[in-house]
Amino acid sequence: MNLCSPSAPETANTGLLLFAHGARDPQWARPFEAVANRCAAAVGGQRVALAFLEFMTPDLITAGASLVGAGCTEVDVVPLFLGSGGHVRKDIPVLMARLAAEHPGTQFRLRPAIGEAEGVIAAMAAAALDCHPVEVPVK
Repeated sequence: MNLCSPSAPETANTGLLLFAHGARDPQWARPFEAVANRCAAAVGGQRVALAFLEFMTPDLITAGASLVGAGCTEVDVVPLFLGSGGHVRKDIPVLMARLAAEHPGTQFRLRPAIGEAEGVIAAMAAAALDCHPVEVPVK
Protein backbone atom coordinates (compact mmCIF):
# COMPACT_ATOMS: atom_id res chain seq x y z
CA MET A 1 0.00 0.00 0.00
CA ASN A 2 1.24 3.47 -0.84
CA LEU A 3 0.10 5.58 2.10
CA CYS A 4 1.54 8.82 0.74
CA SER A 5 -0.57 8.64 -2.39
CA PRO A 6 -3.79 10.66 -2.28
CA SER A 7 -5.44 7.86 -4.26
CA ALA A 8 -4.49 5.20 -1.69
CA PRO A 9 -7.47 3.45 -0.16
CA GLU A 10 -8.23 4.47 3.42
CA THR A 11 -6.85 1.99 5.91
CA ALA A 12 -7.46 3.40 9.36
CA ASN A 13 -5.28 0.83 11.08
CA THR A 14 -2.15 1.31 8.94
CA GLY A 15 0.51 3.81 9.96
CA LEU A 16 3.55 5.24 8.22
CA LEU A 17 6.74 5.68 10.19
CA LEU A 18 9.35 7.76 8.40
CA PHE A 19 12.84 7.21 9.80
CA ALA A 20 15.75 9.58 9.23
CA HIS A 21 19.30 9.71 10.58
CA GLY A 22 19.14 12.89 12.65
CA ALA A 23 21.68 15.67 13.18
CA ARG A 24 22.70 18.19 15.81
CA ASP A 25 21.49 21.12 13.69
CA PRO A 26 17.67 21.37 13.89
CA GLN A 27 17.55 22.92 10.39
CA TRP A 28 18.72 19.59 8.98
CA ALA A 29 15.31 18.05 9.71
CA ARG A 30 13.31 20.52 7.60
CA PRO A 31 13.09 18.42 4.39
CA PHE A 32 12.11 15.34 6.39
CA GLU A 33 9.44 17.30 8.24
CA ALA A 34 8.12 18.49 4.87
CA VAL A 35 7.89 14.88 3.66
CA ALA A 36 6.06 13.88 6.85
CA ASN A 37 3.67 16.83 6.53
CA ARG A 38 2.80 15.92 2.94
CA CYS A 39 2.20 12.30 3.88
CA ALA A 40 0.10 13.33 6.89
CA ALA A 41 -2.00 15.60 4.70
CA ALA A 42 -2.62 12.69 2.33
CA VAL A 43 -3.46 9.97 4.88
CA GLY A 44 -4.24 11.62 8.19
CA GLY A 45 -1.90 13.11 10.74
CA GLN A 46 -2.33 10.49 13.45
CA ARG A 47 -1.21 7.77 11.08
CA VAL A 48 2.16 9.34 10.14
CA ALA A 49 5.17 9.76 12.38
CA LEU A 50 8.73 10.97 11.81
CA ALA A 51 11.54 9.48 13.88
CA PHE A 52 15.31 9.81 14.07
CA LEU A 53 18.19 7.44 14.73
CA GLU A 54 20.26 9.89 16.74
CA PHE A 55 20.58 13.48 17.98
CA MET A 56 16.86 14.29 17.47
CA THR A 57 13.57 13.13 18.88
CA PRO A 58 11.47 11.14 18.75
CA ASP A 59 13.39 7.93 18.26
CA LEU A 60 11.97 4.98 16.33
CA ILE A 61 10.69 3.19 19.43
CA THR A 62 8.83 6.26 20.74
CA ALA A 63 7.34 7.14 17.34
CA GLY A 64 6.28 3.52 16.79
CA ALA A 65 4.56 3.51 20.18
CA SER A 66 2.69 6.70 19.27
CA LEU A 67 1.32 5.06 16.11
CA VAL A 68 0.27 2.00 18.09
CA GLY A 69 -1.38 4.35 20.60
CA ALA A 70 -3.26 5.97 17.71
CA GLY A 71 -4.75 2.56 16.87
CA CYS A 72 -2.40 1.36 14.13
CA THR A 73 -2.10 -2.41 13.93
CA GLU A 74 0.16 -2.29 10.87
CA VAL A 75 3.06 0.14 10.46
CA ASP A 76 5.24 0.60 7.38
CA VAL A 77 8.70 1.84 8.35
CA VAL A 78 10.36 3.83 5.57
CA PRO A 79 14.04 4.65 6.02
CA LEU A 80 14.63 8.16 4.65
CA PHE A 81 18.18 7.18 3.72
CA LEU A 82 19.74 7.45 0.27
CA GLY A 83 20.98 3.88 0.35
CA SER A 84 21.05 0.71 2.42
CA GLY A 85 24.25 1.33 4.36
CA GLY A 86 25.11 0.11 7.84
CA HIS A 87 22.25 1.87 9.58
CA VAL A 88 19.64 0.31 7.29
CA ARG A 89 21.24 -3.15 7.23
CA LYS A 90 22.30 -3.40 10.90
CA ASP A 91 20.72 -0.80 13.19
CA ILE A 92 17.17 -0.72 11.85
CA PRO A 93 16.57 -4.50 12.05
CA VAL A 94 17.52 -4.41 15.75
CA LEU A 95 15.09 -1.55 16.34
CA MET A 96 12.38 -3.30 14.31
CA ALA A 97 12.78 -6.43 16.46
CA ARG A 98 12.40 -4.29 19.58
CA LEU A 99 9.23 -2.67 18.20
CA ALA A 100 7.78 -6.09 17.40
CA ALA A 101 8.60 -7.37 20.90
CA GLU A 102 7.12 -4.32 22.64
CA HIS A 103 3.97 -4.28 20.47
CA PRO A 104 3.11 -7.88 19.58
CA GLY A 105 -0.34 -6.91 18.30
CA THR A 106 1.15 -4.66 15.61
CA GLN A 107 2.88 -5.73 12.41
CA PHE A 108 5.90 -3.55 11.58
CA ARG A 109 7.11 -3.81 7.96
CA LEU A 110 10.47 -2.44 6.86
CA ARG A 111 10.38 -0.93 3.39
CA PRO A 112 13.46 -0.24 1.23
CA ALA A 113 15.54 2.88 1.75
CA ILE A 114 13.80 5.81 0.05
CA GLY A 115 16.88 6.64 -2.03
CA GLU A 116 16.53 3.34 -3.86
CA ALA A 117 13.07 4.22 -5.21
CA GLU A 118 13.08 4.92 -8.94
CA GLY A 119 11.12 8.14 -8.51
CA VAL A 120 13.64 9.47 -6.00
CA ILE A 121 16.57 8.56 -8.24
CA ALA A 122 14.87 10.28 -11.18
CA ALA A 123 14.08 13.37 -9.09
CA MET A 124 17.68 13.65 -7.85
CA ALA A 125 19.04 13.29 -11.39
CA ALA A 126 16.62 15.95 -12.66
CA ALA A 127 17.54 18.29 -9.81
CA ALA A 128 21.24 17.73 -10.45
CA LEU A 129 20.82 18.55 -14.13
CA ASP A 130 18.82 21.68 -13.26
CA CYS A 131 21.44 22.95 -10.81
CA HIS A 132 23.50 25.91 -11.76
CA PRO A 133 26.81 26.54 -10.05
CA VAL A 134 26.65 29.26 -7.44
CA GLU A 135 29.57 31.61 -7.45
CA VAL A 136 30.99 32.13 -4.01
CA PRO A 137 32.89 35.39 -3.61
CA VAL A 138 36.50 34.93 -2.65
CA LYS A 139 37.64 37.13 0.21
